[in-house]
Amino acid sequence: MQIIFQDPYASLNPRMRVGDIVGEGLEIHKLAKGKKKRDRVMELLKQVGLREDHYDRYPHEFSGGQRQRIGIARALAVSPRFIVADEPVSSLDVSIQAQIINLLQELQQKMQLTYFFISHDLRVVEHISHRVAIMYLGKIVEIAPSETIYRDAKHPYTRALLSAVPMPDPDHKKERIILQGDVPSPVNPPTGCSFHPRCPYREEICDKVEPRLEFTTDGHGVSCHVFGPGKRV
Repeated sequence: MQIIFQDPYASLNPRMRVGDIVGEGLEIHKLAKGKKKRDRVMELLKQVGLREDHYDRYPHEFSGGQRQRIGIARALAVSPRFIVADEPVSSLDVSIQAQIINLLQELQQKMQLTYFFISHDLRVVEHISHRVAIMYLGKIVEIAPSETIYRDAKHPYTRALLSAVPMPDPDHKKERIILQGDVPSPVNPPTGCSFHPRCPYREEICDKVEPRLEFTTDGHGVSCHVFGPGKRV
């Protein structure tokens, strides 16, 4: 397992050359050193869209998008099967975001990678994810295949999130769901369903009993007394 960090500026050691940053894992895990390490790093740089002459440069010589490519190359160095991508495009310009997302998808297909992709940008999530989990106060409230979440969301919190996603067509209007109240403290969450203080559909049971994450036969899981499997549509 490896990780791609959110901040491409803070996650790279400014005193290390790119070749050493990307190749550090190879030496730590005793996978390659010397010429073999250099050749492997050169290969990784090309895979993420960088050049061989970038090997001896320092992070401050690169743009944010290029730095994130360096971070991706570092994650790939030890040939992981599972990568945690912690908001890897949130600090980048929109045009660069698309390039990095496309790169991640290409690498996923080529190397058969599994991503655990963390993001607050639901459009990015829709573009890259096969399966989506929605969390509230540290707990999953809904999980389903991506197309199911965006077509047929059940949980009131998921519906509110999706209603806030801007539409590309300004003439296309949709009803915005405005949640009332503030987000409770995760240190001292409410009793019962943690979402009930802000939920417009709350019932008496919601205040007292924490709902279980229940699944339908097609793998759609919902943690809700009101909109869970077999309940209200």
